[in-house]
Parts: sequence; structure tokens; C-alpha cells
Amino acid sequence: MAGEWKKERLSDLCSEIADCPHSTPLWTDSGALVLRSQNIRNGRLDLSAKSYTDEAHFEQRSRRARLRGGDLVITREAPMGEVCLIPDSLRCCLGQRMVMLRPDPKKCDSRFLLYSIQSRAVQDEIKVNEGTGSTVSNLRIPLLEALPIPHPPLAEQKAIAAVLGALDDKIELNRRMNATLEAMARALFQSWFVDFDPVRAKLDGRPPATAALFPDSFQDSEAGHIPKGWTLGKVSDCATLNRGAVNPGDFPTETFDHFSLPAYDNGRTPKVELGSAIKSNKFTVTPNSVLLSKLNPHIPRIWLPDLHPSRRSVCSTEFMVACSKPGVSREYLFSLFTSSAFASIYGTLVTGTTGSHQRIRPESVLEMKIVIPSPALPRAFTDISKPMFDRINRNTEESRTLATLRDTLLPKLLSGELSVADAEKAVHHPERQTV
Repeated sequence: MAGEWKKERLSDLCSEIADCPHSTPLWTDSGALVLRSQNIRNGRLDLSAKSYTDEAHFEQRSRRARLRGGDLVITREAPMGEVCLIPDSLRCCLGQRMVMLRPDPKKCDSRFLLYSIQSRAVQDEIKVNEGTGSTVSNLRIPLLEALPIPHPPLAEQKAIAAVLGALDDKIELNRRMNATLEAMARALFQSWFVDFDPVRAKLDGRPPATAALFPDSFQDSEAGHIPKGWTLGKVSDCATLNRGAVNPGDFPTETFDHFSLPAYDNGRTPKVELGSAIKSNKFTVTPNSVLLSKLNPHIPRIWLPDLHPSRRSVCSTEFMVACSKPGVSREYLFSLFTSSAFASIYGTLVTGTTGSHQRIRPESVLEMKIVIPSPALPRAFTDISKPMFDRINRNTEESRTLATLRDTLLPKLLSGELSVADAEKAVHHPERQTV
């Protein structure tokens, strides 16, 4: 029976376990791909930020571990225990502080091993040295090799991986769709309010469909040529800052949506927490707001929060809560904050000297100069972009439901408490989940 599955040492399920080269790669602007710890998050390989080395160093780094499709890569520290699966078509090598795992195909399915390592039981083994009970900061190879992994029959492994993989595939599809929708909205804002493409098109005798909204000439300003009739203003003309605060600890049994920097980095999904678990004052998040991180502007964290209808929302005081003024939608404000024109100035407003403690003064943001269009244009932009952002929020909420279901199913499937057939029913009807 499933409940009788024994556990095997990780080393007994792998044909090869290879540590990374201990030297620092020679970084180049292009060439062969080198994996870094920041490329591995939540069981997924994220190559939105790529790092490269030249062919000679790629070959040198591949001598100890030449990655191929189906291999797993696990991080040894900072963060420790993050794991991902290498796709068949990817040519890459290990960076620092990571290990290659090559499952033995006669004993272990790669995706099953991926989920096993992500399980709470295995992660606890990784984080704590079982012999001493002390927390470890580096995943040593002997500890890694000794990790106890559930070992059902290979067919059962594949079935479990297929159930959990279906959920992750849908989450990944939603992530890609959201990235596309956000890029479309950003491109429209750039065209209208930064590059002034419709005005240039009218000047060239190519009036766009939205021609009536735009002037047909430019005027001089302190910021250079801007469309005729538009003005120079400040961010404070479009937004105010909400500094209203609450201490959730004063409401220990109330459930809050907590918008924090870690939550942003972990898929832009607020953490649902009891007030008793939130230890300090937080800003209140209002329906017309956009969250803008004050910390380390070279890592942009700009959030269009989707507020729950019955829970109060709070955010870290490392965020500014920018509220759109009448006549300006929060979709327009979010697009302004994510535009290239805004980013080029925002990063110059930092205080502090070290990379990990640079911050933006909120008052400096309100004083930033921006180009202000005629009132009809932000409304027209909102009419087009709001359905995109609404779809993004629906996708994000669906992904949150799917991730919760996956995390619920994972330990039950790995322990044999839940059959694959019952798990498949839950996957097909996540809204009815009772597992």
C-alpha cells in the first residue's frame, strides 16, 4: 500500500551528485549561460535575469558537472534548499553554491524528486542538522546525500508528479500571461505618454485611431519637446501618500492580507495572516492605491494590489502607499511608476551609501517632475488597460488557489495518505477542495 512506502537516501536514488566548481565564474555580457542562486525560486527556473561566461570557462565549469535535461539543481546556501529542474533544451552550467542531482531513471522520476525535495519534511531535514538539532547555513554534501526521500514504485512517482505538475503548469501559464498583459499595458503607456507616438504619427500624416485625443504638434518645455497643450507638473499632481497606519497585533484574531517585500518577491501574492503574527505597525492599503518600494530602487518593486472584499489589507512600511487623485486611475499611476521615464529619475533619489540600505524619501517622489497630458487621455488609457490589469488579478488569485491546493496535496501524496485518483479529482475541481 502507498502508506507503506519506504524512504531511501537521496544518493541511492541518483546516478550522480556533483558539487559546483568552487571558483568564481568569469562574467561576460554574452556567451554561455551560468546558473545563479537567484535563478532558482519556488521550484522553478527563472531566467528573467541571465548571467554568462565565455566558452572556455563554460567547459572548465562543466568538467565536474555537465548539466543535461532532467537534472536537478539545488542551492547550498543563500538561499539554501531551493531546487529546480533543467529543461531538455537548455545549455547551462553551475554557478557557485549549487549542486547537480541526476536521478537514476530506473529508480526515480525527476519531477517526483523535484516535489519531494520541496516538501516540508525534506526541507526541514535540509535546514536543521538532525544530529545536533542546530540550524545549518550550508548544505554539506554528506547531509545532502543522506536526505530521506519517499520511494514509491516508479509508475506511482510519475503519476504523483503528473498531478502536481498539472497545477504548476497552470500557475506558470498564468505567470506568463500576466507578464504579457503587463508588457502590453507598459508598451501602450510608453507610446502615448513617453515617446508621444500618436503626435508624431499625426505630424507625419498618419493619424492613429485615437487621433482626436492627441494634439498635432509639440511645444518647448523645461523637459524638451512635449505635446502642445500638455504641461509639466509633479507626481503630487497625480497622487497623494497615505500614511495611515494600524498595528495588526491589536487585533490578534483578525485575518489580514499582508503586502510585504518577501510576498512581492514570492509571486506578488499577499500573505494571509492573523494579526497576532504581524509584529509591528503597518500602513493601511486603500482601494485606489499603488505600492512603491522605498528600499533599494535598483530592485523595482511596484505593486498594484488586489484587495480582498472582506479582509483588511496592510503593507510593510518599506512601501509607499501612493493614492491616485480624482481624474487619475490607479492603473495610470501604476503604469507611470513602471515607465522608463519614471525609473530613470527614481533611482537617482536614493539616500544611504550601501547597496542593501539605499532608500527613497517619499517627499522626493512627490516632487518628481512629470509630463501631464490632457484629462481625456488618462481616462482613455484606463479604459484600455483596466481590463488587462483585472485579468492579471484574476490570474494571480487563481494561481494562489492552485498553489494552496498543490501545497496541500504534496505531503498527502508523498506520504501515501491520499491516492492519486482522489488528488486528480481535487485538481479538476479546486474550488471544491476538501483534502
